[in-house]
Amino acid sequence: MAYEDESETIRALLDIMHEHDLDRIKVKVGDAVYELVRREAGAVAASTPAAHAAAPAVSGFDGSSSAPAAPANLKRVTAPLTGVFYRSSSPDTEPFVNVGDRVESGDVLCILEAMKLFNEIQSEYAGTIARIIPENADLVSQGDELFWIAP
Repeated sequence: MAYEDESETIRALLDIMHEHDLDRIKVKVGDAVYELVRREAGAVAASTPAAHAAAPAVSGFDGSSSAPAAPANLKRVTAPLTGVFYRSSSPDTEPFVNVGDRVESGDVLCILEAMKLFNEIQSEYAGTIARIIPENADLVSQGDELFWIAP
């Protein structure tokens, strides 16, 4: 019976992923943690943790393998929570910042939506936006790099 419940949970999570066009989702239900990642065509999912560690990842849940490391002279703005990344306050408004924009400490850089709450993410640094890492509406995890800021 537990197998059927688990299958229903996975199907429900897949429905949510498709409905909201998510590339990945991680959910804790009771003691179980479900992590679903949409793979690129041709990518092979590893079936065991040992095989997963040995196989090259297309993209980790934290997105770390999709972005190169920031140069040492750049400041990194990371996600303080897991949520959906939005560059603007609504689809019909301009992004808060673009690459090349000058920002001051306290300026709003983006919004992270988590559990229907919209959290403004402010810059801790003054400088110029060197890179915006996630795409609009990407799911980001706590600690993922969002922006690189040049002093």
